[in-house]
Amino acid sequence: MKKFLSLTVLSVAIALFAFVQFGCSPQPNNNLANANMATPAATPDRAAIERELLRIENDFPRVLKEHDAEAIRRVEADDIVEIIPDGSTTTKAQDITDIQAGNLTADSWDILEANVTVLNSDAAFVSGRSVIKGGKVKGPSGQTMDISGEYRWIDTFARRDGQWKLVASAAVKVQHPGAAPARSPSASPAMKASPATKPSPAAKASPAKKESPAIKPSPTMKASPRPTPAKTP
Repeated sequence: MKKFLSLTVLSVAIALFAFVQFGCSPQPNNNLANANMATPAATPDRAAIERELLRIENDFPRVLKEHDAEAIRRVEADDIVEIIPDGSTTTKAQDITDIQAGNLTADSWDILEANVTVLNSDAAFVSGRSVIKGGKVKGPSGQTMDISGEYRWIDTFARRDGQWKLVASAAVKVQHPGAAPARSPSASPAMKASPATKPSPAAKASPAKKESPAIKPSPTMKASPRPTPAKTP
C-alpha cells in the first residue's frame, strides 16, 4: 500500500513538474506570425487581360449596329463615370436607352490604335482612337446632331466578381485630324552659310583741315518768332 502511495505521489510530482515546464511556457502566437507574413500579389495574366478588353472595345460597332442593349448592361458598371465630347456626363441607363432605341447610329465606327495598360490583376485602362462616318445622335427633344469625326478616348476597367466592368470613360474630338504636329518654338532654323566677306575699300586720305573763320560778335538778341506748329506726319 505504501509502495503504491509512493508511486502515486511520485507520479503526481512528475506531472506537476511537466506542467510547470511545458504547460506554463508561452505558446507561439500563430495568428501574429501569419499576419506578419506578406502574401505575394498574384502576377496578372497580361495577355489574357489584353485579349478580353480589346474584344470588348472592338465589339462596340456590332453593339451599335444591332442595338444590343444587353451588352451595355453586361459591360458597363452601374456607377460608371462617363464624360462625352461636349463636356457633359451620361449614365449607364441613358446608354442603354440610346442603344436600344437607335438614338445613336453611324455608317461606320472604326476602333483604331487601341492599347491596353494593365495595372494589376483587377484593373486596367484602354486608350485609342475612333473614326466615325455618318454618325448621328438624337437628343431628348428629337433634334439630331452630326457626330462624325475623329475622337480620342480612354476607358478604365475594373474586375468585379470575376467580370470586367467599364467604370470610367472619357472622349474628346480631334479638332484638326491628320494635321502635322506643331513645330517646337525652341527648334532653331537651318543655319545658312555666311556670305563671303568682301575686302574693305581702301581708306581715303582725310582732306586738309581748314582754319576756322574768325568768330563774329553775336548780334543783339531779337524777340523769338512764334513757334512753328508741328507737322502732322
